[in-house]
Amino acid sequence: MGFDGIYKKQDDGIPYRELDANLAKKILENKSKGWVSPYAFKDADIIRREKKEHDEATVIRPAFDRDIEKIMYVPAYNRYNDKTQVFSFMHNDDISRRGLHVQYVSKIARNIGGLLGLNTSLIEAMALGHDIGHTPFGHVGEDDLNNVYNKHTGRFFNHNVHSVRVLDKLYRRNLSLQTLDGILCHNGEIAKQVLEVKPLDSFDAFDKKVENCYVEKTAVAKLVPGTLEACVVRISDIIAYLGKDRIDALQIGAIDDESCFDSSCLGRTNTKIINNMIVDIVENSYEQDHIKMSKEIFDDLCVAKKQNAELIYIKEGMSEDANMNLDAMTTRLYEKFLDDLNSEDKTSPIYTHHIASLMRNSNNISEEDYLREDANDIVVDYLASMTDTYFMAVYDHTFPEDDLNIYFRGYFK
Repeated sequence: MGFDGIYKKQDDGIPYRELDANLAKKILENKSKGWVSPYAFKDADIIRREKKEHDEATVIRPAFDRDIEKIMYVPAYNRYNDKTQVFSFMHNDDISRRGLHVQYVSKIARNIGGLLGLNTSLIEAMALGHDIGHTPFGHVGEDDLNNVYNKHTGRFFNHNVHSVRVLDKLYRRNLSLQTLDGILCHNGEIAKQVLEVKPLDSFDAFDKKVENCYVEKTAVAKLVPGTLEACVVRISDIIAYLGKDRIDALQIGAIDDESCFDSSCLGRTNTKIINNMIVDIVENSYEQDHIKMSKEIFDDLCVAKKQNAELIYIKEGMSEDANMNLDAMTTRLYEKFLDDLNSEDKTSPIYTHHIASLMRNSNNISEEDYLREDANDIVVDYLASMTDTYFMAVYDHTFPEDDLNIYFRGYFK
């Protein structure tokens, strides 16, 4: 069933906004002259952790296009396609997986960035990499992993921070400081009317920023992006999921139609939300050194996020029992793999699957060096890397006699 029909039947009376005519004319004129925003990040200013001839920009492979390719060819990128976006505990090929979500973020962010005259290759790199460290089973899985990790170490797990670890520390692809900072600061759970920039000029400062997220519970909420491009990706993360999560909720029957949502100017449907937010952001941010929404749109966005939480996210997976089992299963796997590392059980999947795979695919990391790290971090690396399906497979393999299970809502239930 197509969703265009649903949108026509559920007209919310809120119009599709059109870009101010004078601004639209100005944008077209500036584009024809090759105008670039003075606040766009310049390719020539890229900073990498290591200076390598192979990573030097060329006409064929410009600076941030290299980052895009590095991210897309990391094995962890493949796993996006079997990681939950919102609804975990069901089989349905028509709802979003995380791989589709990052494409939506990339498209929306490049659209906004292109209109604002920003660096769209940097934007694409940030967008495609922003969730690469996410756990299986969405935010439920993230919360469960954080709880057991924090219990053992006193440190905090956040998927945006782990995305940086995957690309910068595990696979060591020598990504730029700018791309990694955009990935770190993408947190789409926190909406701000104005997103400002705090320039970042060294990996030393960046590493401190990352470490602070592990040790301070509220640090992620306080992150400030280092580029305007990162600000665009951050707001685009919200735009990408807000309306699409409603489509998915309709698809599985979690809601009947969009009339259950309130809106004064943003709109209730995905297409209207995307259109109206892009128009508002461009009108309020063009030629500015920040990304801004009007108060009306921002207030309506806060209402929309709150109602998504109440009407959709509390039903995430449609099964409280499954959620409870996932918590127990995550803890049990964590403890088992921690014991396996401490006892050096080389037959364990954490050796034969995780560490062996990492050694094949990483750059400049040895098994000896990796095993010197805290065993808790190695366990987190493994569990966070798993797809939903693989998590179930490894649990069944590790605990074949266990009666804990996740019960999926099937196609015919």
